[in-house]
Amino acid sequence: MSDKATLEINGKKYEFPLITGTENEVAIDIKTLRAATEGVITIDPGYKNTGSCESAITFLDGEKGILRYRGYSIEELAEKADFLEVAYLLIFGELPNEEQLEKFHSDIKKNSVVDDDIKKILDAFPKSAHPMGVLASLTSALTSFNPSSVNVDSEEDMYNAIVKILGKFPILVAWTMRKKKGLPFDYGNSSLGYVENLLQMMFKQPNEDYKQNPILVNALDKLLILHADHEQNCSTSTVRITGSSHAGLFVSLSAGISALWGPLHGGANQAVLEMLEGIKEDGGDTSKYMAKAKDKQDPFRLMGFGHRVYKNFDPRAKIIKVAADEVLGDLGVEDPILDIAKGLAKEALEDPYFVDRKLYPNVDFYSGIIYRAMGIPTEMFTVMFALGRLPGWISQWKEMRMRKEPIGRPRQLYIGETYRPFKEMSKR
Repeated sequence: MSDKATLEINGKKYEFPLITGTENEVAIDIKTLRAATEGVITIDPGYKNTGSCESAITFLDGEKGILRYRGYSIEELAEKADFLEVAYLLIFGELPNEEQLEKFHSDIKKNSVVDDDIKKILDAFPKSAHPMGVLASLTSALTSFNPSSVNVDSEEDMYNAIVKILGKFPILVAWTMRKKKGLPFDYGNSSLGYVENLLQMMFKQPNEDYKQNPILVNALDKLLILHADHEQNCSTSTVRITGSSHAGLFVSLSAGISALWGPLHGGANQAVLEMLEGIKEDGGDTSKYMAKAKDKQDPFRLMGFGHRVYKNFDPRAKIIKVAADEVLGDLGVEDPILDIAKGLAKEALEDPYFVDRKLYPNVDFYSGIIYRAMGIPTEMFTVMFALGRLPGWISQWKEMRMRKEPIGRPRQLYIGETYRPFKEMSKR
């Protein structure tokens, strides 16, 4: 294959270099296009065919259903690693040895306290506030309590900022839920593991001890790993482009949280439960709604099935389906919503219409089921997604700053009015 691509415009040819990635992906390097052609740009709404950066963090092949973090398959990581190991891998590039992991966890625990004034900010929100809005605000507020900017040329400064946010973020997540439920804020127990402590901070009742359920710990650990990074999606791109202005880590993460909030992105698992609630209110007939989903004239859309990137089975869904079955089996929850979910999944996996189109249940479908079974409110689902995605956002921000990428500044194709002389008020 040639190492150049040729573009012809108005009879004139221009050559641009081809870049090949380590997984043999090929990109046309067009950064000189506008200068070489005296003003011609590309247009690609949604950036579906545009690479915004070179990255060594996550490899995704949607056609083959492959997802790897730093070269390690998502299947092996979910089976053999815990969330903190995966966080370390994403952020620092290699799996930690025992000493590195112990220090990493210890340093995170040392930073697992937030300024008491954060509670005052949280108290000011009404219970009706959406948890994602609360989380974005509190994450941004951390900047006020940690005003010194991160010196990206200092490994120590970078490391301290990373363990600081990894220590404080679970507290913000847990307190956001406890605020919603009217429970007192809890710091958990520093002797616990990262995920175990999160569960205790979220669910401990003030008048009783919290008992850890290893099946729930395992399921949540896997969910966080599966959500830890996913290449240049909407929220990750937002974190990188915000950070490209040299905005700090905390405020860049806050921007990513806001981007994740949308129902087409992180809000998808909440949309799944809202859909299931609607089916329940209409009598719970899953066959009726499967028929509606197949009818192109019907506005109903089956949420949590298929994926924009994966053209086959979402590899994360295969893993988390097992955990979902374990959680439902262990808790023995009697819930008509979960019964409807199981019915839809069973029909979709057997119906030729869905099988032929590869419209299988995705990770959002199963994560919503698990969170509901655990007793996490629907509005908190995207907050849990944000916690899982935190190490991915950090690693992407860190990579962008270390590579000294330029400030993000997309172009546009103007389609508005041409020059018009100003009209005086009496002539309008």
